Amino acid sequence: MTSRTTPPTQATAPRSASGDDKAPLALSGATSHLDVRVANLDCDSDANRIGRALRGAPGVHDVSVSPKAARVVVEFDPAGTSEERLRATLQELGFAPQAAMTMAETLKPWKNPKVLTSALSGLLLLVGWLMSRGGVAEPVTTSVYVASLLIGGYYFGREALEDLVFEREIGIELLMTVAAIVATVMGEPLEGAMLAFLYSMSEAAEGYTEAKTRSAVRALMELAPKTALVRRDTPTGPVERTIPVEEVRVGDVFIVRPGESMPTDGEVIAGSSSVNQAPVTGESVSVLKAAGDAVFAGTINGEGSLEARATKAFAENTIARIIHLVEEAHERKGTSERFIERFGKRYSPAVLAIGVLMAVLPPLTAGADWTTWITRATVFIVAAAPCALVISIPITLVAALGTGARNGVLIKGGVFIEALAKVTVVALDKTGTITNGEPEVTDLVMLPDAPHAQNEVLAIAAGIESRSQHPLARAVMDYSAKTQVTPRAITEFRSLTGAGAAARVEGAGNGEVFIGSPALFEQELNVSLAAASAEIAHLQSSGKTVIVVGAADRAWALIAIRDNVRANAVAAIRTLHEVGVKQVVMLTGDNRRTAEAIAREVGIDAVYADLKPEDKSRLIREFAAGKTGVAMIGDGVNDAAALAEATVGVAMGAAGTDVALETADVVLMADDLEKFVYAMRLAKRNQRVVQQNLALSVVVILVLVTGAVLGKFTLPVAVIGHELSEFIVIASGLRMLRS
Repeated sequence: MTSRTTPPTQATAPRSASGDDKAPLALSGATSHLDVRVANLDCDSDANRIGRALRGAPGVHDVSVSPKAARVVVEFDPAGTSEERLRATLQELGFAPQAAMTMAETLKPWKNPKVLTSALSGLLLLVGWLMSRGGVAEPVTTSVYVASLLIGGYYFGREALEDLVFEREIGIELLMTVAAIVATVMGEPLEGAMLAFLYSMSEAAEGYTEAKTRSAVRALMELAPKTALVRRDTPTGPVERTIPVEEVRVGDVFIVRPGESMPTDGEVIAGSSSVNQAPVTGESVSVLKAAGDAVFAGTINGEGSLEARATKAFAENTIARIIHLVEEAHERKGTSERFIERFGKRYSPAVLAIGVLMAVLPPLTAGADWTTWITRATVFIVAAAPCALVISIPITLVAALGTGARNGVLIKGGVFIEALAKVTVVALDKTGTITNGEPEVTDLVMLPDAPHAQNEVLAIAAGIESRSQHPLARAVMDYSAKTQVTPRAITEFRSLTGAGAAARVEGAGNGEVFIGSPALFEQELNVSLAAASAEIAHLQSSGKTVIVVGAADRAWALIAIRDNVRANAVAAIRTLHEVGVKQVVMLTGDNRRTAEAIAREVGIDAVYADLKPEDKSRLIREFAAGKTGVAMIGDGVNDAAALAEATVGVAMGAAGTDVALETADVVLMADDLEKFVYAMRLAKRNQRVVQQNLALSVVVILVLVTGAVLGKFTLPVAVIGHELSEFIVIASGLRMLRS
């Protein structure tokens, strides 16, 4: 990614790696940002090393490192340093910067330094053991074991010292380093080398585990093409050329041939084709796109050729936004993860302290054997190390978040996936959430003695509505087009605010023709609708809005219009009850009769109608006051206040909608309620896997610690048990990568 310059800000002095303030530099006041993904960034220790190196560089204001996303963001003064210099620093540290919107390939095992040192450590361990079995002198075998320990323990030993010296932290790596050294000093070099080798294996596997959890982001990056065919005006006329996708500008016209992916977000200006939006929204059915329709980066063109005008630059398009949201979500820790992290920072020093006391107190106070208790203390330190416990939650959360993103559900952090699993009340907006959000004509009922045939009445109504801006007018026009009825020409159109419209219509007599609510005819025109009252009541009880067409002395026909229920809304709401939601409620500003009719149709438990936005927020607060997890599903714009008030705010149909992407905690990219059901199931599955991993980790630690204190387990047994539990927890967490 390239740097970008922002307006001048007050310069701040950079900090040294140790945290001490340096003398302020003479900076220009302008601020630039380098935002880049790097290779080999696998853990917090790597992130700390990058932070220490860059914060100490001249001209650097701030550094943010995201280990789970392998991403580094540097705020710097161009007068004090440059993007090239910062990139060179990262390269020298061993974290090679990557090209825009690409992620480093995972190193092959035979090229990975951690794998190579672990393998060499294991080889030396085997050689030393064979030599000892063959009667080689002890000093020689001990030297081989020590070499195995030093090589195998190089990376985690360095991390341990850096964390202790620079971060003032005692971590798991320090526990393992102390245990390996003490075992060797106590005359058990084989056990010390074995510990270093086995733990180095888990360290080597860490990078591959991180790469696995980043698979969702990598897949998203691969969706967008690397080049775009654009047409630009030149002095000699329009010219088509293929350019890197990063160079596409807002306003450029890009051409997408059959089978190609959209290079960025845009609006179709020519052509028509079906477009597979599954990579972005998760929809399984292709969507027909024609002039005026929006297309999103990464979606796949079907059988036709499309020309579209870019509405977003590459770095700001839908795919780029999704990638950034997923990466930010990976860094946003859940409540249980933060607890385990805080627990680990206190637990590891406590383990080391208890190990020291266990080694010295029995010999000093009870005359016990020093060798026995130092050995037990060493085994205890390894047995009690909380590796599996600490890794059990983050590995599972990151895998779950990535899986959701691949399926069109963006969950913005571990805290929200945890909250989703506890939701018992789901509140739904009606328009655009339960319904399609587009009113449609459902019935055209002719009344007795109407002077015109049905199609003529529709043509007259469409002619009048062609001049109106009301949403219901659009429904009449769409129905006219659908039934291939041509609207009549009109004159003297006038809008009757809050009631309807009127005009003189060609072929409909000399008088005005009116179209509007029943109240317009009964109260304003004094036209009796007694003969139609039963039909009007029946249509309204079905949640339909009724408008009347007629003259000043007689009603001719009724047109019923309704915002129809989404095709899968009934199934989705039924399934929500099956996955543990106790109550599904509707919050709508629509009238109660319409709301209740829709609720009956889809299986809603309770209806709150005639609501203002502040009423929705108040109701969400009341639901949540009972210690209930509440999810609010809306469009992310009109329901912003209610979304913010809910335990989990969910925006539906947010593909291409900036406001929804920013405001909601969970974003459903498609207009599909069943995506929320998927999110609930994913959250509950994540909760089960986390609980299983925690239980396994705690049981293993308790068993190993008990065996260590009682002297039943040797150091190799403790190490093997510790490492096996870690690998099992990792494999268990990665189950969440399955859709």
